Amino acid sequence: MYAALFSALSLLLLAGASVAHAAGAGGLNMTSHPIGYLAVAIFVLAYAFVMLEEKLHMRKSKPVLLAAGIIWFLVAGLAAANGDSESANEALGHNLLEYSELLLFLLVAMTYINAMEERQLFDALRAWLVNKGFSYAGLFWITGILAFLISPVADNLTTALLMCAVVMKVGENSPRFIGMACINIVVAANAGGAFSPFGDITTLMVWQKGVVDFTEFFALFVPSLVNFLVPAAIMHFFIPNEPPEKATEKVIMKRGARRTVVLFLLTITTAVLGHNFLHLPAVVGMMMGLGYLQVFGYYLRISFERNVAKERAWAAKEQNERLLARLDNAIPFDIFSPIARAEWDTLLFFYGVVLCVGGLGYIGYLSEVSTLLYTNWNQTAANVAVGVLSAIVDNIPVMFAVLSMEPEMSHGQWLLVTLTAGVGGSMLSIGSAAGVALMGQARGYYTMMTHLRWTPVIVLGYGASILTHLWLNAELF
Repeated sequence: MYAALFSALSLLLLAGASVAHAAGAGGLNMTSHPIGYLAVAIFVLAYAFVMLEEKLHMRKSKPVLLAAGIIWFLVAGLAAANGDSESANEALGHNLLEYSELLLFLLVAMTYINAMEERQLFDALRAWLVNKGFSYAGLFWITGILAFLISPVADNLTTALLMCAVVMKVGENSPRFIGMACINIVVAANAGGAFSPFGDITTLMVWQKGVVDFTEFFALFVPSLVNFLVPAAIMHFFIPNEPPEKATEKVIMKRGARRTVVLFLLTITTAVLGHNFLHLPAVVGMMMGLGYLQVFGYYLRISFERNVAKERAWAAKEQNERLLARLDNAIPFDIFSPIARAEWDTLLFFYGVVLCVGGLGYIGYLSEVSTLLYTNWNQTAANVAVGVLSAIVDNIPVMFAVLSMEPEMSHGQWLLVTLTAGVGGSMLSIGSAAGVALMGQARGYYTMMTHLRWTPVIVLGYGASILTHLWLNAELF
């Protein structure tokens, strides 16, 4: 069986070499070759397994990892058969560099979130929110608004992870609330990230390309706000309208909880300033921030015994039995524990997605789609379609393809494609980094099918934001 399969693949590669050679000066013509069609079929099949994760109980990273390997073996084999393995290796190297930056960025963000959770920061925030008497509906709006306001600075992914951690603590007795709140957070974080160069990778790409100036992004504030408010207003009527169970006792945060938050904000500031003024990749600042946390963790460890003795004396004096019991089980802070608890399934899923899409991009499908859109379609319709496409295929390669084509467009159209690529991913849970990350963080509560049930109202918000931009910024077209 393996010999037959190998023979069949060899014949396909040899035939591909003939087709590519016949292409002449145009280079490899892989889009019309069976290997190209097979790569697309493998990618679609892998995503079908991702969409059925809830039913099959198979982690989403498994099918895309397998698909990524198969696609690149096919692509590299066809390129080698045509004597052009160097370009395939360069393309793969670029994809791996893109993924490594994404991996390290996410790892630092997840480590900080896990460290704050270990320090019981979210337990304390949950107790504070619950004791304030907010209903689930009130908490739905609070977390959504915070996600919209924080994401322009902290980026949509980091913001979504932070707000999801709060929701998981606040709504632990209401799975339905967690699912709907996560959807709201994804929409709000993506919308908030669309009007800031630092809110999303696609906005950074547009800004770095120089097609939109820094201050011009703020013209998207109102359309982005509409994108968030329309689905949130509709979902509001389906949120359980009763308060969560009240905390029976006050939560005492562990030592260093507030300083961890400060270090997290300092990490974000470092990443933003380094990228803005020194043109460093944002991941350099994030990894530097991981160093902040490691040094602080070292300080917590060396001062652990002294601090425990001090707290124990105070607790004994105040007869605080709960604190004494906690001190009996206290262990020093270990930086590698939050790193180990990162959502590795999500990180590996991103690897598969980046390489799958990169392989299809090398074949030429992304360029063909972009050419088709901007050659044969109206520009507004094409830019709206880009947003829809970004809900299926990651918005980074889609925006990269558009920027590579450099179509002649007005500032209004460039802002439109920035908006649609930024918020279009909210239509599906797999359409944005925030959605994918939350599927891992809120596993069992927020799934692809949970999000899909509310896709129609998210699409309504998508359309409303586009119309708002066309009306409000008409002079830019």
